[in-house]
Amino acid sequence: MTASIALESATRDAPSQPFEIRRFDAPVGAEVVGLDIGRPINDTDFARIHRAHLDHHVLVFRDQRVSPADHVAFSRRFGPLEIHVLHQFQLKGHPEILIVSNIKENGEPIGLGDAGVYWHSDISYKEKPSLGSLLHAQELPSEGGDTLFADQHLAWEALDPALQQRILPLKAEHSYLAKYEELRAKNPWRPKLSQAQIDQVAPAVQPVVRTHPETGRKALFVSEHFTTRIVGLPQDESDALLAELFAHSVKPEFVYRHTWAPHDLVFWDNRSLMHLAAGTPDHLRRKLYRTTIQGDTPF
Repeated sequence: MTASIALESATRDAPSQPFEIRRFDAPVGAEVVGLDIGRPINDTDFARIHRAHLDHHVLVFRDQRVSPADHVAFSRRFGPLEIHVLHQFQLKGHPEILIVSNIKENGEPIGLGDAGVYWHSDISYKEKPSLGSLLHAQELPSEGGDTLFADQHLAWEALDPALQQRILPLKAEHSYLAKYEELRAKNPWRPKLSQAQIDQVAPAVQPVVRTHPETGRKALFVSEHFTTRIVGLPQDESDALLAELFAHSVKPEFVYRHTWAPHDLVFWDNRSLMHLAAGTPDHLRRKLYRTTIQGDTPF
């Protein structure tokens, strides 16, 4: 029996773990309590997790005292993993993990310290954006460091019907480089990209409104970080429409604010949500590990 078949058999036959899924008193999100992702998860329990992720869009797995290998293995249950273009911030031995951190060692940043300073959906600048991302707390500041999530299904449903009909057929360009140099100029975290890295992140054109491939629900799919223009519209008209959609998409009634607890692992659906880092005081240390699951072509 090969190692992979043996692992699949052990997972399939693993005893069930007693865990609870508790919906937050918020527009979106739920916490998972009592599950250890470092232990084998049988198919029945995994199906329950998958369903909860589709229903709540962001799941907070509490008290996950697990290794990077466990984090990667759990993430892979949902699909193949992305390798981030900023290879400088890969975790040694685990290229699937991007270090998100404001910590410096020997004067150099160990991770991406300004990740998420603008609202966005991960990897929307590629032809096949991310299905979801899993962020695991390693070191948390005593204040700040919150992450906000905005439900883009609710944002779509709350639009005026006339505006819905106007934007439904539209497409928009997304570019990783849209704000890259602006961010580099403001802080020390972002390295200068090589030509090979630039080639990996050529702009992609996406629908302004995407349909979730598993639930069929529509969601807005534009972001202030990566969306540069509406295809086919004059620049001034494009800018005005995007500004309106950006402001609408992050209204408080669509947002859950996550205050991190030690060992939280947060798994969000990039097909349903945008997220934003609220910021950490410069003198406080913050470090998290992120995996990102490959998705499919939006429609």
